Amino acid sequence: MKIISDPSAAINAALIPPGSVVYASGNAATPQMLLEHLAAEESIQGIDLYSVLLLGDRLAPLFSDECCQRITHRVIFNGALSKDAVNRGSAKYHPLHLREIPGYVRAPSGPDVVLLTVSGPDPGGNYSLGTTVEAVLAAIESARQRGGVVIAERNRQMPFVLGTTIPENYIDYLFETDYALPATPVRPPDERASKIGEIIAALYVRDGSGSEPGSTLQYGIGEVPEAVTDAILRKGVRDLAIHTELFAGAMMRLVQRGVVSNRWKPELHCAISSIFLAEDKAGYDWLHFNSAVQSRPCDYTNSVFRVAEQPNMVTINGALGVDLHGNIWADSLQARKIYSGVGGQADFIRGAQYSPGGVAIIALKSTTGKGVSKIVDCCPAGITTTAIPADQVVIVTEYGAFDPRGLSLGERAVGIAHLAHPDQRDTLLRVVQENPAFHKPDLSIHSGIPGFTPYERAIQQL
Repeated sequence: MKIISDPSAAINAALIPPGSVVYASGNAATPQMLLEHLAAEESIQGIDLYSVLLLGDRLAPLFSDECCQRITHRVIFNGALSKDAVNRGSAKYHPLHLREIPGYVRAPSGPDVVLLTVSGPDPGGNYSLGTTVEAVLAAIESARQRGGVVIAERNRQMPFVLGTTIPENYIDYLFETDYALPATPVRPPDERASKIGEIIAALYVRDGSGSEPGSTLQYGIGEVPEAVTDAILRKGVRDLAIHTELFAGAMMRLVQRGVVSNRWKPELHCAISSIFLAEDKAGYDWLHFNSAVQSRPCDYTNSVFRVAEQPNMVTINGALGVDLHGNIWADSLQARKIYSGVGGQADFIRGAQYSPGGVAIIALKSTTGKGVSKIVDCCPAGITTTAIPADQVVIVTEYGAFDPRGLSLGERAVGIAHLAHPDQRDTLLRVVQENPAFHKPDLSIHSGIPGFTPYERAIQQL
């Protein structure tokens, strides 16, 4: 390993010639200074750059029109930096389940250059991949097999996250840096998000302090995860577990409050995640050498088989919209306008269905901030769905929870319509009654609305 004081010693056309395939670590572990130099180094041309949600204020030039002429961006998960370039056709979008990315980068066309951020070394001489593992380890292995190059930033503010480490000889060049990691502040839950959190905690989160396993949780970042955490703490359940793709502040609070013991997990009695984000420096500092959490590659965290092994797996994910059939979309609003990415939603949805006592939940507010209904008759034409009706997903809005299991298409449509805002509900119910495709659901065999538990009844279990 060669320690360098100037990024140009490694980010240059000699080490990254035309035809190179580059993989860059993303999220809070985005190697910002290496990528900033890559964007500015005009001699580097004709390369492909794979990334999963790059973060960092200094990286806007990386997706400029000029830079996109030299670098072919292959974006696996879209974010604020890449969104415009992807949707104007200057960058390419690759729809992939998160669990599949490591296998993708190990393919013959995989990377021969890796840019990443590390922390360390520990007393054994190993370096942590920090806050982001996802497919970084697979990319490093791929580059080494091809005789490529691994270039790392050692950021003094990057926590040493336990679980996934690499020896010193895996790194060819090490560049010392010291800058704040991207903070991800979360707005306090509003009334609608709070109701969603209460419904989920009341109906689906099980206590594990007795003789039966408690729930194993997966959720991400945002108002609804914060609201779910608030409701879990109010419910007073204990001995929960965490097996997740993204570990953020909401889950940190559960660990800090002693709610999470992980004692029912089949192995590794600690919280497991592939990506870590925090709201501030204190959150990142909390992760440093913290044995309550460990990192793993996303083909481990997001493996359908691994998720299925977790007892009472409760997966909670968001969506942009749901239609009366039960189609769910989360990565785009139009057929060819990409909002984010496929990510790991489908991985956890399918794994949870095979978990003993597991349930897959999609949680969303019934309308956008402008009052547009997210519960619609049919999904937009040509759109990519992240879940289909056969996935048997429980859907929750502020009005209640809908469980489709055991119901016909028409019966499901009635239940889904009741998740909508009252202003849209009657219109959707009229569609169900008037369209023969729904086969005139016979509601007399059900007590109440099929599969639907209204908010008022759900929270009686809190």
